[in-house]
Amino acid sequence: MTTSLNAARRRADLAALADRESPLDLLVIGGGVTGAGVALDAASRGLRVALVEANDLAFGTSRWSNKLLHSGLSYLTTGHLPMVLECARERRILMTAIAPHLVSPLRHVYPLYGPEPRAMRVRLGTSLAKGLRKASGTPYELMPPPARIDALDTIRLFPEVRREGLRGARSSVDGQLVDDARLVVGLARTAAAFGASVCTCTRAENVTDYGARLVDTLTGEGFDVYARTVVNAAGRWAEGIDREAVLEQGGGTHLVVDAARLGNPVAGLSVPLGETASDLVSILPAQLGRAYIGFTRGDFPAVGSVESQRSSSDIDVLLSVVNTALQVPLTPADILGTFPGGSDLADPTRRHRIRLSGTMVSVVGGTLTTYRRRAQETVDAAITVGDLAAGPCITETTPLIGASGFAPHNSLPASAFARYGSETAAVFERATVAAPHDQIAPGIDVTRAEIEFAVRHEGALCVDDVLDRRTRIGLVAADADAARHAVTDIVTETLAAL
Repeated sequence: MTTSLNAARRRADLAALADRESPLDLLVIGGGVTGAGVALDAASRGLRVALVEANDLAFGTSRWSNKLLHSGLSYLTTGHLPMVLECARERRILMTAIAPHLVSPLRHVYPLYGPEPRAMRVRLGTSLAKGLRKASGTPYELMPPPARIDALDTIRLFPEVRREGLRGARSSVDGQLVDDARLVVGLARTAAAFGASVCTCTRAENVTDYGARLVDTLTGEGFDVYARTVVNAAGRWAEGIDREAVLEQGGGTHLVVDAARLGNPVAGLSVPLGETASDLVSILPAQLGRAYIGFTRGDFPAVGSVESQRSSSDIDVLLSVVNTALQVPLTPADILGTFPGGSDLADPTRRHRIRLSGTMVSVVGGTLTTYRRRAQETVDAAITVGDLAAGPCITETTPLIGASGFAPHNSLPASAFARYGSETAAVFERATVAAPHDQIAPGIDVTRAEIEFAVRHEGALCVDDVLDRRTRIGLVAADADAARHAVTDIVTETLAAL
């Protein structure tokens, strides 16, 4: 089947579900990384699957990570070694088999200014990371071992690092997603290629362990659908379906700044928060010429609501910590945008939790890095409670759309390859929009062809889907304002043709 998700396919899938006489094997509720991962796992085992999402793919927590695929080293502080090893292993699978087009190695520098005890803690942490790389089977070429670098190399990697007193840095490598929302879209499209129905703007009501009433939020029309198992993967909304599927909302804020303000770094910079080396504030280079600043662990209480997405308390803490390692301190005027911390906790160790109620399987919590394993365990549970006939899990070796055979081409934007992989040429070759290679707005590294592709093939149904979850232009309000008119024209024109 085609991997394209769009308004026409959504209408056809909803019509087929409404007319369906036999039950589905799995009805998956929730279009975040867990729900999309479950849909792909189940569909690739030969099960009849539908995923429904009340809003859009990656609408909730899944798009609010710091984009790092952690090795799990920080979980050693909880004594949960299995979680550490699982994170390291799943990171390797993502980087080598599932999504090498979306994930790239990112070097981090931990500048050394202070007394030797702190330097020793940083050295211990980076050395443990070396052991995890080996234990997980991650290739040396992909993740070089940690190293001590001198002050000049530190400045080369992060030009705005504070020079005074700089003795060098400990350097390590982690995995970085170009965009967490793009991972979710890739999972959903690959699930669709295996035959799953993926329906956004579709609300599940009156959910039981044998089905739900589905309401098309665009038309208001509804119908009942039945399934042998129901998977509740609704994230922070899961408790509304199963009162025992409780999550604690993670806190923290991420700041968006202009990478040029930091000298366009090619590495991340991490600064210890307080006297520990495990709690860090990091500056991470990102797509579209931006950099993100945030806590690299989420054990910080939320201050203010997710809707506000901005806490002056968090901002003050983040700036005060990173400014200790910057040549020219950042000020609130440098902040172009903010977004909330991306962690919903079901367990202090960040391990996910699976709960069974009849033939309903609720899955909550877990990390972005370990989504695949979480999805596998969820589908295993659904197969058991639903007595389903299914094949073995194959997601460990199943590449997402765009992952196979991609190689940069000089005639196409390098940034596009980081977002589309082997589909990059098709993004431009299939475009019908005028001036497909032109930027959507001056200074924004997203082309007009990419906007059309988001609507024709990536399931975007409105302007906000494109700005906030297909391109991430919306992270900076000024960028969204600059691009909105052109995006609206392309979205309207493309939807009319579907």
